[in-house]
Amino acid sequence: MSNTQQAIEPQTITLCGLSDLIPNSGICAEVDGQQIALFYLPSETPQVYAIGNWDPIGKAHVLSRGMVGDIGGKLVVASPLYKQHFDLLTGECLENDQVSVSAFSVSLVDDQVLLSL
Repeated sequence: MSNTQQAIEPQTITLCGLSDLIPNSGICAEVDGQQIALFYLPSETPQVYAIGNWDPIGKAHVLSRGMVGDIGGKLVVASPLYKQHFDLLTGECLENDQVSVSAFSVSLVDDQVLLSL
C-alpha cells in the first residue's frame, strides 16, 4: 500500500444492550441521523440483524415494524405497508431485484449489540 492509500477501518459502535431487544421482532435505532431496523432472532445464527429502516417502496421508515420470517431459506422482514420482503443479511428485496436497503454488520459481545458502519 502506498503512503497515499490508507486502509479504512470500519467504525464499530455499541448500539444497545441485548435486553433492549424484543425476541423475534424488530426495533428502530437511530445512528447519526439514520434509522436502523434491528432484529433479534434468538434461535438463528447470527442472532441479531440490522438493515435500514426506510422502506423504499412504501416511502416510510417502517421496516422495524415488519414481520420476520423465512422464504426459501432466507431470513426476511415483510414491510408492513406493501408486504415486500427484504433479506436481513443483504437488504435485497425478494420481489424486486432493483430495490434494496442498507445492510449492516452487527454482533453480540458481552450482551452488547455492536454495529459496524
